[in-house]
Amino acid sequence: MARTNSSHPGLRPPRLVNLAIGVLALGFLLLALVVPLAAVFTEALRQGLGVWWASIRDPDALAAVRLTLLVAAIAVPLNLAFGLTASWALAKFRFAGRSLLIALIDLPVAVSPVVSGLVFVLLFGAQGWLGPWLARHDVRILFAVPGIVLATVFVTFPYVARELIPLMTEQGTEEEQAALTLGASGWQTFRRVTLPNIKWGLLHGVILCNARAMGEFGAVSVVSGHIRGLTNTLPLQVEILYNEYNFVAAFATASLLAGLALATLALKRLVAGRAERQGGPLP
Repeated sequence: MARTNSSHPGLRPPRLVNLAIGVLALGFLLLALVVPLAAVFTEALRQGLGVWWASIRDPDALAAVRLTLLVAAIAVPLNLAFGLTASWALAKFRFAGRSLLIALIDLPVAVSPVVSGLVFVLLFGAQGWLGPWLARHDVRILFAVPGIVLATVFVTFPYVARELIPLMTEQGTEEEQAALTLGASGWQTFRRVTLPNIKWGLLHGVILCNARAMGEFGAVSVVSGHIRGLTNTLPLQVEILYNEYNFVAAFATASLLAGLALATLALKRLVAGRAERQGGPLP
């Protein structure tokens, strides 16, 4: 019996099926992405640009913006260093504990951010394992910037590593070995061979890591204490304003996060386009 080859160019789905799939996909995108984004900006600008600008210039909102940028500026470089190191070790070497390291990298993806925040409370809270020692030495972790940074680093550190591990594994070690054989040092090999090969994947991971760091809510909400002007990041500021029925200010602040999401998407596509034009691996 002759078998039907589904890959034959003459065998295509009926036009009606293609149309139905396209309509369903477009409808899902409209409901899940376009309508919520449009609602955010519509509500933010409902009373005009003047009210929107006044909400953005509120001292508490500006403090939330500064804290969000500060946390991202600390967390992203730390995750960049960790992601490069872990990816190099996992892709280029075989060692005891390799499977455990991979599992630990995936842990923040499997654990709820709220649970992650509770773990830090268990460690650094007043009744936690390290809480009494920290209190005696007047060191504040929870309800302060260090706790927010730790929680953000934890929930975001898989992003860079997970972009680089498959990329570096696929590339192998032949080029690095050739460079070392020709007399290059380890740093020269990394800078001139490894880094150019992974630059687009690295940049893509950093973009995603930064977007998650600025938009993280669950873990930061647990460890921050919600102190106005001090420990509220942008997502927490949106929650507080909304719970106080200050809807215009809440949506105005949320529009900053929505703009960040759109900018991240545009930058991601730009990186993918540059990588494609230069013949590199697509992120």
